[in-house]
Amino acid sequence: MAPEKPRVSRNPDLIRGVGKYSRSKMYHKRGLWAIKAKNGGVFPRHDKKPAAPTPAEKPPKFYPADDVKIPLVNKRKHKPTKLRASITPGTVLIILAGRFKGKRVVFLKQLSSGLLLVTGPFKINGVPLRRVNQSYVIGTSTKVDISGVNVDKFDDKYFAKQAEKKKKKGEGEFFEADKEEKNVLPTEKKDDQKAVDASLVKSIEGVLDLKTYLAARFSLKAGMKPHELVF
Repeated sequence: MAPEKPRVSRNPDLIRGVGKYSRSKMYHKRGLWAIKAKNGGVFPRHDKKPAAPTPAEKPPKFYPADDVKIPLVNKRKHKPTKLRASITPGTVLIILAGRFKGKRVVFLKQLSSGLLLVTGPFKINGVPLRRVNQSYVIGTSTKVDISGVNVDKFDDKYFAKQAEKKKKKGEGEFFEADKEEKNVLPTEKKDDQKAVDASLVKSIEGVLDLKTYLAARFSLKAGMKPHELVF
């Protein structure tokens, strides 16, 4: 393969930065006058090629260090939770887990989420209006008349917690050991509890020893076999 010839300039430098021929001399030497005369005394102009459309999002230069989790589409159809046959509105239930373990409560209705709306009532055994999963309760044969109790306003949104705004602490407050403020129950929810208790307590007091039964906590004693008990 023949070696490439070195490029030779038409206007060699006499010294660095100073050419041998002037600008007008090079104008004639390069034949620019002939090109200009051919195009009516004006140099031809070439339109620029249209720029390629830029992508909306530039692809990343590097692969991500961690795997990007893509949520899967949930194709399952929502089916309402089937309520046990032993649990009907007004049935007295025994809570098996949680803060009120062993307490007897009155079942009011089933919410759209499948959870059970129950209450003690609060005036008798201290259990407020709350949601309970039916897996953690035992249905008894005792029933309470709840025909006078209005529970239309209670749904899952009623029990949702409101998002609290976090306040930025200053430099002085950071070092001070302040006591945390306790969550105060809204007055509206207190009134709702009183309204439900008023109707329930009236029905409970009309049945002999039912108030004492609801106030007592359920517990197993020595020799008692849970599978043989009839509630």
